[in-house]
Amino acid sequence: MSKKVVFLTNPIHPAIHAELETIAQVEVARSTSAMDLIEGAESASIIVVRHPLPPELFSHATQLVGAIRHGAGVDMIPIDIATQHDVAVANAPGANARTVAEFAVGQMLALAHKSAAIHFKMRTQGWAQARVLADQGFDLAGKSVGLVGVGAIGQAVANICHFGFGMHVTGYRPSGKPALDIIEPSSLEKIFAESDFVVVACPLNDQTRGLISRSLLQSMKSSACLINVARGAVIDEGALVDLLVSRKIAGAALDVFTHQPLSESSPLYGLEHVLLSPHMAGITDDSLRAVGASVAAQAKQLLKGELPRHLVNHAYAAAIEMRLKRLMS
Repeated sequence: MSKKVVFLTNPIHPAIHAELETIAQVEVARSTSAMDLIEGAESASIIVVRHPLPPELFSHATQLVGAIRHGAGVDMIPIDIATQHDVAVANAPGANARTVAEFAVGQMLALAHKSAAIHFKMRTQGWAQARVLADQGFDLAGKSVGLVGVGAIGQAVANICHFGFGMHVTGYRPSGKPALDIIEPSSLEKIFAESDFVVVACPLNDQTRGLISRSLLQSMKSSACLINVARGAVIDEGALVDLLVSRKIAGAALDVFTHQPLSESSPLYGLEHVLLSPHMAGITDDSLRAVGASVAAQAKQLLKGELPRHLVNHAYAAAIEMRLKRLMS
């Protein structure tokens, strides 16, 4: 019997790719265009998702039993449509949380110590001009950090900030579920008005899309900085750009944007108090291995006719399992 096909929208860690090849035929998309993704998924049993899937893919992929997100956020998968086709949607929650948290705190340090601006001035204007900027820096110790989202990433940030720097940590969780004792529950209004740093680390869904409004951003202290490692659409990006261009807040570190890649004409590129990165906060060799291991384990479950450990559309588990057993038998 020929091996089932595991289709990758993008390459994954070589070690994980090799592991999957022991249980399936692994194919990688020629490109991430809708046409190539649809064509590649037509014979697939499982699709590993690192790029948004076109909704029409599921009507073409008649052998598909699972779409596994290579990461935690499942906004790249049209879950409702996958569920209509009885396809299991799974993810790898928490696998790269520490990586994202380290990145966020690293950006906080870079903003506090004016690292990017100093680096640029030293290379272009010399030692003396760069050293002047040091007077504008500040310590993290004793400062406050407000978390928008206190799931695995937010809690990891809280631990680093509280125990590593002695920072006061507040948090807003859209679900209202309790978090760590070191995180003081707070409202969005208080977080934005009082925090020295605001770290956005919530998932993108119907409740969080546009959650951070212009009025919230305008309430930030002029000395405050914002770090976004969530999704661009959580924030009113136009309002944020306006505040940064007019220097109404001290700085920002942005890893995600409403439209990606970020347009080359964006005014953000010209701002030395803004750190930009290409949606890579959760990507290191270590995290790719960790996330990939979760993906591979769940792919094995699906190929055995079992529901994946981190099933997202679990309310429809019975129908999904029935189709899964039929196609994998």
